[in-house]
Amino acid sequence: MIGFLRGKLIFKAPPMLMLDVHGVGYEVEAPMTTFYSLPAIGAEIILHTHLVVREDAHILFGFSTEADRAMFRTLIKVNGVGPKLALTILSGQSAEEFHRCIHNNDTQALVRLPGVGKKTAERLVIEMRDRLPDLGESSKPSLTDIVNDGMPSQTIGNPKQEAVSALCSLGYKPLDAGKMVQNISVEGKSCEDIIRLALQGTVR
Repeated sequence: MIGFLRGKLIFKAPPMLMLDVHGVGYEVEAPMTTFYSLPAIGAEIILHTHLVVREDAHILFGFSTEADRAMFRTLIKVNGVGPKLALTILSGQSAEEFHRCIHNNDTQALVRLPGVGKKTAERLVIEMRDRLPDLGESSKPSLTDIVNDGMPSQTIGNPKQEAVSALCSLGYKPLDAGKMVQNISVEGKSCEDIIRLALQGTVR
């Protein structure tokens, strides 16, 4: 099991990023809560990781905090919630917001997330109530250990188009993703900024 990775950030395009760890490039899928914390391309970062092994692939998921990884691991134990849906939930809500939804039986907030229907939301509330990880548990390295070498940010193309693509990867339909970002001004904003604003307008 790979517990964490420490390396140079060489690529980021939500929900995928790549780390160079001693000359080996690790492809990692991460929630938007992690992307919001990422530094510039070329900086050194530490990610808490979880490896999902399938018959057709080994997929590595990365998180900026131990709390997010613990939440991910708890979510995928719920019947009907796989890694992709868990990533979507963590992208649409912070760990604190998710805790609040569960404790307040707020299924309406949960069903606004793509892939979460009424039955899944109800199952999440029932099954997660007694097994939510402690938000204060974080004794391992986090992105606060970042050492930024000042290299410029990566620009792949149109940040709004990148945001739409990322939202589609998180489970939103292309038409819905386009509507979510169409009224957001892109001036001075990164792809991650646009996604954050789009998700805030959707889940609140």
